[in-house]
Amino acid sequence: MKLEELIGNTRLVELQHIPENKAVRIYGKLEGDNPGGSVKDRAAYGMIKGALDRGDIKTGDRLVEATSGNTGIALAMIARIMNVQMTLIMPDNSTRERVLAMEAYGAKVILTPASKTIEYSRELAESMAAKEGYYMLNQFGNADNYKMHYRTTGPEIWRDTEGKVTHFVSAMGTTGTIMGVSRYLKEQNAAVQIVGTQPTDGSCIPGIRRWSPEFLPKIFERDRVDRIVDVREADARVFTKRLAKEEGILAGMSSGGALSAAMQIASEITSGVIVFIICDRGDRYLSSDLFT
Repeated sequence: MKLEELIGNTRLVELQHIPENKAVRIYGKLEGDNPGGSVKDRAAYGMIKGALDRGDIKTGDRLVEATSGNTGIALAMIARIMNVQMTLIMPDNSTRERVLAMEAYGAKVILTPASKTIEYSRELAESMAAKEGYYMLNQFGNADNYKMHYRTTGPEIWRDTEGKVTHFVSAMGTTGTIMGVSRYLKEQNAAVQIVGTQPTDGSCIPGIRRWSPEFLPKIFERDRVDRIVDVREADARVFTKRLAKEEGILAGMSSGGALSAAMQIASEITSGVIVFIICDRGDRYLSSDLFT
């Protein structure tokens, strides 16, 4: 079996201890079980393979992409097995584990001032693509991003809940996951509620963004999301720790943010099946203060 064949078909795990409304079942989709350790393996594979299949790039070409972490690790892994060169640009407050993982796969990493946010990293990637001959995948505007979730993540959720899913909850970064899953689930049952999460003003939750209008991902279509829940950083941290201590699931803060939103939904309904995305594994954050 090839490495790329291990991407997807991640398991749903039912939370046993955290849910309070016993008439509502809450499942987490364990995307940390992908070979690169996060949900971004799906999009990374879709974007690079799509570009190769179309002839937009060829073996040996130089690619550049801005990332906050997980996409970069996934791109570094996929670039290596598909024999293209990967340069990744990210804010310098990213955890050391992430930078080292990207470099271990052979990618070049450029760190930008955290004070300028990921938006500056994106501007630098665009400049390198325009002036230095790099090919930019542009995960924020690349249809291959959400199409991978339409082809894989959505069908897996529908299959593994036996079509009983009533609510889907996802962090919103590039919005590829929520756009692709929304398309698929709504085709199966228009009543399924699609819930996105974003940080409250002033909150910093890696993997979840509150984009300024000019940087809003081009692939995002607001009418495909039924509801957006603002999540406080403090709540995301609490639920991330509770996932580890009560459910035995070590994940990153964006997963805690999605669970926070899922718990809010569960408190408002009398029955249902909620699926939320557990984006990655928490061992990527052990050098941060997340678990202290």
